[in-house]
Amino acid sequence: MSIYAHTLTKNTGEPQEMERYRGKLLLIVNTASKCGFTKQYEGLENLYSRYKDKGFEILGFPCDQFGHQEPGSDEEIAAFCTINFGVSFSLFKKTDVNGPQTHPMYVELKDQAPGLLGSKRIKWNFTKFLVSKDGTVVKRYAPTTKPEDIAKDIESHLA
Repeated sequence: MSIYAHTLTKNTGEPQEMERYRGKLLLIVNTASKCGFTKQYEGLENLYSRYKDKGFEILGFPCDQFGHQEPGSDEEIAAFCTINFGVSFSLFKKTDVNGPQTHPMYVELKDQAPGLLGSKRIKWNFTKFLVSKDGTVVKRYAPTTKPEDIAKDIESHLA
């Protein structure tokens, strides 16, 4: 199944066809507002501002599966991200990235780019997937990878 076959729901409740992102370089991230890595929102927004006019998109998927670090509603999450970090990239409804309710797009991402030792499980918030313009996962980044450390990979795939 192609990543573009999925329909997602934005945090505003409106459906979003992944087909809309065909031909763009994507960074897909599971996020949380009360996590030790939450400050990465700032770095993500900086990447987005820097590359959005060159065919780059960030898709943020709030997730409450890790230590209950995303307890708010979709509206509260959006307000938090805007007020504290000026987030302007796309945010989607809270999404399960592991377990029986895993969103099918995350199943596909994990199949294409397993973690350490082949694990398909996402270990924590702010795991990132760089997806090429043709919809294939280029690389999976650990939560500890800072957004600014991904810039070189973004530039090479936008060239």
